[in-house]
Amino acid sequence: MPQQPLQASLKHSQKEKIMKITRNGSAAWTGGSVTGKGTLSTQSKVLSNQAYGFGSRFEEQAGTNPEELIAAAHAGCFTMFLSFILEAEKKVAEKLDTTAALTLERSPEGSFDITAVHLKLVAKVPGIDQETFDKLVATAKAGCAVSKLLNAKITLESSLIS
Repeated sequence: MPQQPLQASLKHSQKEKIMKITRNGSAAWTGGSVTGKGTLSTQSKVLSNQAYGFGSRFEEQAGTNPEELIAAAHAGCFTMFLSFILEAEKKVAEKLDTTAALTLERSPEGSFDITAVHLKLVAKVPGIDQETFDKLVATAKAGCAVSKLLNAKITLESSLIS
Protein backbone atom coordinates (compact mmCIF):
# COMPACT_ATOMS: atom_id res chain seq x y z
CA MET A 1 0.00 0.00 0.00
CA PRO A 2 1.36 3.49 -0.82
CA GLN A 3 2.58 5.32 2.25
CA GLN A 4 1.12 8.64 1.18
CA PRO A 5 -2.30 8.06 -0.41
CA LEU A 6 -3.17 11.74 -0.31
CA GLN A 7 -0.12 12.72 -2.33
CA ALA A 8 -0.75 9.88 -4.78
CA SER A 9 -4.24 11.27 -5.38
CA LEU A 10 -3.20 14.85 -6.01
CA LYS A 11 -1.87 16.25 -9.22
CA HIS A 12 1.71 17.52 -8.98
CA SER A 13 0.59 21.17 -9.14
CA GLN A 14 -1.77 20.62 -6.20
CA LYS A 15 0.87 18.93 -4.03
CA GLU A 16 2.84 22.14 -3.74
CA LYS A 17 -0.21 24.07 -2.52
CA ILE A 18 -1.26 21.59 0.18
CA MET A 19 1.89 21.33 2.25
CA LYS A 20 0.42 23.42 5.07
CA ILE A 21 -3.15 24.57 5.49
CA THR A 22 -4.62 26.84 8.16
CA ARG A 23 -8.36 26.79 8.78
CA ASN A 24 -10.07 29.23 11.12
CA GLY A 25 -13.05 29.06 13.41
CA SER A 26 -14.25 31.55 15.99
CA ALA A 27 -16.52 31.76 19.00
CA ALA A 28 -18.13 34.75 20.69
CA TRP A 29 -19.76 34.49 24.12
CA THR A 30 -21.72 36.87 26.34
CA GLY A 31 -22.99 36.27 29.85
CA GLY A 32 -22.56 33.51 32.38
CA SER A 33 -21.86 29.86 31.71
CA VAL A 34 -25.46 28.64 32.08
CA THR A 35 -27.50 31.70 31.14
CA GLY A 36 -25.13 33.17 28.59
CA LYS A 37 -25.16 32.61 24.87
CA GLY A 38 -22.65 32.37 22.10
CA THR A 39 -22.10 32.01 18.41
CA LEU A 40 -19.72 29.90 16.35
CA SER A 41 -18.42 30.82 12.91
CA THR A 42 -16.09 29.26 10.37
CA GLN A 43 -13.76 30.77 7.81
CA SER A 44 -15.82 29.23 4.98
CA LYS A 45 -19.00 30.83 6.40
CA VAL A 46 -20.72 27.43 6.46
CA LEU A 47 -21.26 28.37 10.09
CA SER A 48 -21.91 32.06 10.46
CA ASN A 49 -22.90 33.19 13.92
CA GLN A 50 -24.47 29.79 14.65
CA ALA A 51 -26.06 29.92 18.09
CA TYR A 52 -24.83 27.72 20.91
CA GLY A 53 -25.16 27.75 24.65
CA PHE A 54 -25.49 25.63 27.75
CA GLY A 55 -28.82 24.23 26.58
CA SER A 56 -27.58 23.14 23.16
CA ARG A 57 -24.44 21.67 24.65
CA PHE A 58 -25.75 19.86 27.72
CA GLU A 59 -29.57 19.73 27.49
CA GLU A 60 -30.46 18.75 23.90
CA GLN A 61 -31.89 22.19 23.08
CA ALA A 62 -31.75 23.58 19.55
CA GLY A 63 -28.40 24.88 18.38
CA THR A 64 -25.00 23.39 17.86
CA ASN A 65 -22.15 22.55 20.21
CA PRO A 66 -18.42 21.99 19.93
CA GLU A 67 -18.71 18.23 20.41
CA GLU A 68 -21.07 17.59 17.50
CA LEU A 69 -18.83 19.72 15.30
CA ILE A 70 -15.83 17.60 16.32
CA ALA A 71 -17.85 14.43 15.64
CA ALA A 72 -18.82 15.70 12.17
CA ALA A 73 -15.22 16.73 11.49
CA HIS A 74 -13.98 13.29 12.55
CA ALA A 75 -16.52 11.47 10.36
CA GLY A 76 -15.65 13.72 7.42
CA CYS A 77 -11.90 13.45 7.86
CA PHE A 78 -11.95 9.66 8.25
CA THR A 79 -14.27 9.17 5.27
CA MET A 80 -12.28 11.39 2.93
CA PHE A 81 -8.98 9.85 4.03
CA LEU A 82 -10.41 6.38 3.40
CA SER A 83 -11.41 7.48 -0.11
CA PHE A 84 -7.80 8.59 -0.75
CA ILE A 85 -6.49 5.24 0.53
CA LEU A 86 -8.96 3.30 -1.61
CA GLU A 87 -8.05 5.33 -4.68
CA ALA A 88 -4.35 4.67 -4.10
CA GLU A 89 -5.30 0.97 -4.23
CA LYS A 90 -7.21 1.55 -7.49
CA LYS A 91 -10.59 1.19 -5.79
CA VAL A 92 -13.39 3.74 -5.85
CA ALA A 93 -16.20 3.59 -3.33
CA GLU A 94 -19.72 3.79 -4.61
CA LYS A 95 -20.70 4.97 -1.15
CA LEU A 96 -19.08 5.60 2.22
CA ASP A 97 -21.45 6.52 5.05
CA THR A 98 -19.80 7.30 8.37
CA THR A 99 -21.28 8.43 11.67
CA ALA A 100 -19.21 9.45 14.66
CA ALA A 101 -20.63 9.15 18.17
CA LEU A 102 -18.54 11.30 20.52
CA THR A 103 -18.67 10.74 24.28
CA LEU A 104 -18.20 13.72 26.60
CA GLU A 105 -17.80 12.84 30.28
CA ARG A 106 -17.31 14.83 33.44
CA SER A 107 -14.03 13.96 35.10
CA PRO A 108 -13.66 13.52 38.88
CA GLU A 109 -11.96 16.93 38.91
CA GLY A 110 -15.08 18.52 37.41
CA SER A 111 -13.83 19.25 33.89
CA PHE A 112 -15.37 17.72 30.79
CA ASP A 113 -13.32 15.36 28.64
CA ILE A 114 -13.90 13.76 25.28
CA THR A 115 -13.27 10.17 26.28
CA ALA A 116 -14.30 8.23 23.21
CA VAL A 117 -15.40 8.41 19.61
CA HIS A 118 -17.10 5.48 17.92
CA LEU A 119 -16.96 5.57 14.13
CA LYS A 120 -19.55 3.52 12.26
CA LEU A 121 -18.95 2.99 8.56
CA VAL A 122 -21.17 1.39 5.96
CA ALA A 123 -19.33 1.12 2.65
CA LYS A 124 -20.01 -0.07 -0.85
CA VAL A 125 -16.70 -0.63 -2.63
CA PRO A 126 -16.84 -2.81 -5.74
CA GLY A 127 -14.04 -5.30 -6.27
CA ILE A 128 -12.56 -5.34 -2.77
CA ASP A 129 -12.36 -8.32 -0.43
CA GLN A 130 -13.20 -8.11 3.28
CA GLU A 131 -9.62 -8.59 4.51
CA THR A 132 -8.23 -5.79 2.32
CA PHE A 133 -11.17 -3.56 3.21
CA ASP A 134 -10.62 -4.10 6.94
CA LYS A 135 -6.92 -3.29 6.63
CA LEU A 136 -7.54 -0.09 4.66
CA VAL A 137 -10.28 1.03 7.07
CA ALA A 138 -7.94 0.52 10.04
CA THR A 139 -5.27 2.55 8.25
CA ALA A 140 -7.75 5.37 7.65
CA LYS A 141 -8.87 5.33 11.30
CA ALA A 142 -5.30 5.58 12.56
CA GLY A 143 -4.10 8.08 9.96
CA CYS A 144 -6.98 10.54 9.77
CA ALA A 145 -5.82 13.95 11.01
CA VAL A 146 -8.71 14.28 13.46
CA SER A 147 -8.07 10.79 14.89
CA LYS A 148 -4.47 11.80 15.51
CA LEU A 149 -5.59 15.02 17.19
CA LEU A 150 -7.97 13.44 19.68
CA ASN A 151 -6.74 12.05 22.97
CA ALA A 152 -9.63 9.62 23.26
CA LYS A 153 -10.38 5.97 22.69
CA ILE A 154 -11.47 5.67 19.06
CA THR A 155 -13.40 2.55 18.13
CA LEU A 156 -14.60 1.52 14.71
CA GLU A 157 -17.35 -0.67 13.38
CA SER A 158 -17.42 -1.17 9.63
CA SER A 159 -19.48 -3.16 7.18
CA LEU A 160 -18.86 -3.75 3.51
CA ILE A 161 -22.07 -4.17 1.56
CA SER A 162 -22.54 -5.50 -1.92
